[in-house]
Amino acid sequence: MSTPPLAASGMAPGPFAGPQAQQAAREVNTASLCRIGQETVQDIVYRTMEIFQLLRNMQLPNGVTYHTGTYQDRLTKLQDNLRQLSVLFRKLRLVYDKCNENCGGMDPIPVEQLIPYVEEDGSKNDDRAGPPRFASEERREIAEVNKKLKQKNQQLKQIMDQLRNLIWDINAMLAMRN
Repeated sequence: MSTPPLAASGMAPGPFAGPQAQQAAREVNTASLCRIGQETVQDIVYRTMEIFQLLRNMQLPNGVTYHTGTYQDRLTKLQDNLRQLSVLFRKLRLVYDKCNENCGGMDPIPVEQLIPYVEEDGSKNDDRAGPPRFASEERREIAEVNKKLKQKNQQLKQIMDQLRNLIWDINAMLAMRN
């Protein structure tokens, strides 16, 4: 499934406008579309935070003296951010539609099949009996490895204590000799 160039979705192709970059731009996969969508959402959040910051700092014309130039600057920044925000939402909609188009033929896998779990009641289905058993075996193996690791750590600690005592005794004998 090939996708249209990025420039068609409202994005500039960038400084690398060679034939290879144009070919890569035509073959955008779903993962890169998701990354673009994530970056777009981050831009939307950033612009929204800027808008709220501008609104917080903006004084309302309610008869209080204020500097007209500053008010007009903030107002134009606010309008510019709102325009850019609407562009970002349109871009996000294009990315969303393209991702849905690319993933249209995929069969969704139910979440219950992706997560191994053990049902507490006795009614287990045969198709889900494998993963919970595997998870419990893996958990048991990890517990055994942790137990052995703790034993080895305890043995190493005892050896280090013995060496420390031996070095202490040697140093004491050398100090008494001098």
